[in-house]
Amino acid sequence: MLKLAILGFLYEQPLHGYELRRHLAALTGHVRPISDGTLYPAIKRLETAGLLRRETEPGSVAAPRHTLHLTARGRAELLAVLSEPDELDISDENRWFTLLAFLRHLPDPAAQRAVLTRRLAFLRTPASFFYAGDRPMSAEEPADPFRRGVLLIARATTTAELAWLEETLAALAEVERAG
Repeated sequence: MLKLAILGFLYEQPLHGYELRRHLAALTGHVRPISDGTLYPAIKRLETAGLLRRETEPGSVAAPRHTLHLTARGRAELLAVLSEPDELDISDENRWFTLLAFLRHLPDPAAQRAVLTRRLAFLRTPASFFYAGDRPMSAEEPADPFRRGVLLIARATTTAELAWLEETLAALAEVERAG
């Protein structure tokens, strides 16, 4: 998820490490705060892999600043990850939101539709946070109001996402027919 977010933000524009950290925190920080001890080693690994490069710029007042730029190889890697996301990227809500934040970078509406169709299929598969034996429990079943709350909130979120997915898939299909 961190690799995808770094590549995605740098696809949009070169950033200083501090700016990148702010962008990452805005996208994922409420779920998984990103420490310097996590971010800077990840940047170094991506740099070593040839996915990004560091350029030194003069500082406005202080020492020179390092700007991170995505390489052609980094762009290709981002597009590959967006085109063929792992199952966990489709099923895990936090990873899905990170993927979704950058899906617009896929230039082909058919490729975008393929990813959204996978998410749609996942959401349509019966599941629950709680089970009665092997059967997923509905929001009305638990006597526990807190578990009922979890299921009601999940249902509302899923209903909203399903509506958005169907609308967006139809719009992308229209773009494909017109193009």
